[in-house]
Amino acid sequence: MTSPKIYIAGHRGMVGSAIVRILQQQQKTNNIVTRTHDELDLTNQAAVRAFFESEKPDQVYLAAAKVGGIHANNTYPAEFIYQNLMIEANIIDAAFRNGVKKLLFLGSSCIYPKLAPQPMREEDLLTGTLEPTNEPYAIAKIAGIKLCESYNRQYGESHGVDYRSVMPTNLYGPGDNYHPENSHVIPALIRRFHEAKINDAPSVTIWGSGTPRREFLYVDDMATACIHVMNLEKYIFKQHTYPMISHINVGFD
Repeated sequence: MTSPKIYIAGHRGMVGSAIVRILQQQQKTNNIVTRTHDELDLTNQAAVRAFFESEKPDQVYLAAAKVGGIHANNTYPAEFIYQNLMIEANIIDAAFRNGVKKLLFLGSSCIYPKLAPQPMREEDLLTGTLEPTNEPYAIAKIAGIKLCESYNRQYGESHGVDYRSVMPTNLYGPGDNYHPENSHVIPALIRRFHEAKINDAPSVTIWGSGTPRREFLYVDDMATACIHVMNLEKYIFKQHTYPMISHINVGFD
């Protein structure tokens, strides 16, 4: 049996590179397609459509996104909402137009309301106000989930479309961003402790009160979960989702 041709959008990012790594380790395919940003601008609809028409992948992992920590989200809200909306809309629609039946979209835990009860459940989506600092990014990610759901609802029966979404908790691991201001919490802490050590600093300043609780997941574990969800039998996936609550949370537990 021929192994599927798999396109990894965002293969140089932390999650995308982990998906490539785990696919190769599991020998799920010998035909992985990738493009750098210089080779393919995912915000360019015509370029994305031409790519799909040429490559005709069987599966798509949509891990491409503009990402960053609280400071970056709060500083560049227009870029975060625009670029993420364009990337996901272009890829999901081009995938459909070119006969892709299987697609996995990666969201973010920030899609949930700021005051969502803990632990956060899939059905908590759209039940309250979002965290203001990353609301534009969250809205873009919610739109990606709803794009997948909408294509499933309209074209699932007629075209065999099966587009799924997973919501990772806070991730860390190889390929993370260690920018002093735009990184997420774990790489930011690693950088600050490293710099304090090499500079023999007496202390390290950390943002926040220290009272919020956070959940973290190693990125290779997330990649393994993505591949598992992608390849679940459809009837099993449907047992754990609903037509309009179709995403699955992925945490460490």
